Order: sequence, then structure tokens, then C-alpha cells
Amino acid sequence: MSTDDVLADVGPRLRRIRKEREVTLAALSESTGISVSTLSRLESGLRKPSLELLLPIAQAHQVPLDELVGAPPVGDPRVRSKPIVRGGRTHWPLTRQPGGLQAYKVLEPQRRLEPDPRTHEGYEWLYVLSGRLRLVLGEHDVVLAAGEAAEFDTRVPHWFGSTGEGPAEFLSLFGAQGERMHVRARPTRS
Repeated sequence: MSTDDVLADVGPRLRRIRKEREVTLAALSESTGISVSTLSRLESGLRKPSLELLLPIAQAHQVPLDELVGAPPVGDPRVRSKPIVRGGRTHWPLTRQPGGLQAYKVLEPQRRLEPDPRTHEGYEWLYVLSGRLRLVLGEHDVVLAAGEAAEFDTRVPHWFGSTGEGPAEFLSLFGAQGERMHVRARPTRS
């Protein structure tokens, strides 16, 4: 459907919604601040709809803007990613767009590795889905259990991996320096 087709359908949709709510043009004009003549021209298709006209109408009718515009359906929102195995760890990308915040589901197999903390630009957030994940962050060495989260600046030396007790499944969100999730991990009890 072309943009012209979408815009041509807005007028009749505006009229239908207004009539379903049993609202007069005068009453709609009063609640939106848009003149009766402008509303009439919008409904008859003699005036092209604009965001500055549609927003107050959507608010007056208490409907989402999409309902007024009849936005075309979006494509399939599912992300179908192929697993990537790197260093024995399996990653499933959950975001499609390069740059910005990147999300991954990760499976860390059961194994014993010596921590090798690294640094790089960015900010990371981890959420453990199942199992236990060891996180070495600066001078801290903690174990995150299912349902626990951690967030950190990746310029701090860090490493995460298996506790050696079993596999761990977790979500990893990684963003550029300064991007933060604003989620706090609850303290681990020793």
C-alpha cells in the first residue's frame, strides 16, 4: 500500500471513529482546538492529515495514532538467528541491527577455566536464566545465580564464565560507552 493510499484512507477512518463515539464536529473542535472546517476537510479528504492535526484527535478519542492512520502491518518481528560458537561458548544474536545496543542469549558449557580479565570500550548487562555464572570484575569475584543480573563498565577488567559446576544460560546486552540499562543486581549472599 502506497503512502498516498494510506493518507486517502485517513479521512473516512476519522469520520467513522468520530461517529462511532457519537461526537459532533463542534465537540471535537472544542476538545482538540482544531477548527470545525479543518476537521470537516480532513474527514472528506480535502486536507492532508499531518501529525500536528492527528495527535490531538487521537488524544480526544483516546486511541493510538496507528488506529487513526491505519498503519500498515509490520513484517515478522521474530529474530531467527543462527548460533555462533566462539571459544566454546554458544551465542544467539537477538538483535538484527548493527551498532547500538546488542543482545545475545549465551550458553556457557560446564568447564574449568582460569579467569583472564580483559577491558574494552562499552557497557554490559548480564542476566542469568539458568545455572550459575562466575563474574570477575576488578577486585570482585562473584557468582550470579538464575534470576540475578549484573551491569558494569567494560573498561573495568572483567571476565565471566563457568563455575565448573554445570552449564549456565544467560542474556548479555552490550552497548557503547555511556549506554546503561539502569538495572541493579541484588547483592549476593555469602
